[in-house]
Amino acid sequence: MPVGHPGVGRVLVVIPTYNEAENLPDVVARVRVAAPAVDILVADDNSPDGTGALAEAMAATDPHVNVLHRPGKEGLGAAYLAGFGWARRRGYDAVVEMDADGSHAPEDLPALLAAARDADVVIGSRWTRGARVLNWPLRRLLLSRCGNLYARLALGMPVSDATGGYRVYRSTALTAMELESVCSQGYSFQVELSRLAHRAGVRIVEVPITFAERERGASKMSPLIVAEALWRITTWGLRDRRAAAWPGRRVAGRWP
Repeated sequence: MPVGHPGVGRVLVVIPTYNEAENLPDVVARVRVAAPAVDILVADDNSPDGTGALAEAMAATDPHVNVLHRPGKEGLGAAYLAGFGWARRRGYDAVVEMDADGSHAPEDLPALLAAARDADVVIGSRWTRGARVLNWPLRRLLLSRCGNLYARLALGMPVSDATGGYRVYRSTALTAMELESVCSQGYSFQVELSRLAHRAGVRIVEVPITFAERERGASKMSPLIVAEALWRITTWGLRDRRAAAWPGRRVAGRWP
């Protein structure tokens, strides 16, 4: 009998959480309906609102739900990297990034997994034909549009939504991407993984999704996260141009 999602194999959906008790039960339930063959890992950063305990209660009644308790709020990037490692140690064939706030519709997951049959990285894109963005103020729309345009031009990546966080990674792609160099968070974490995938030469495809602003709880977006992304993208772009100008010269140190 086939194991996992048809054409993809064993799939783990990683959902990082920090104070998402209002949203998590609905998101998990919708994932279980939309893609019943996948497993879920809730990576909780010791949420004060009891999200971790709520996740444990769901795991106790559903073998497809697992919980990774982390010591404190360490950021989105660190949570995903921990989830990738958890998946690798257990032999999963693909890993999905999904937000816990409901902005990533679980109903779009089957389309992303279908695309992963012939791709190494699938990005659920807000900025490709057929995508929809709901209930975002003009300020957020402009920030995302301009940020993605800047990332695409600065880094030379053929990706429309480099900051998007709804993704499928084949495990082989994660290995090729050399994740030990990653040290960014938030928007810049997603851009950095897009850049690493592009540099590794893996096949990246974008699938249109419906993205909705959260209805409950507080957003984790902040001016500091935006500033970090701008600084890192600029630095990566300058270093890439330097490396292209002096191809035989090795640039020391980790990426910022």
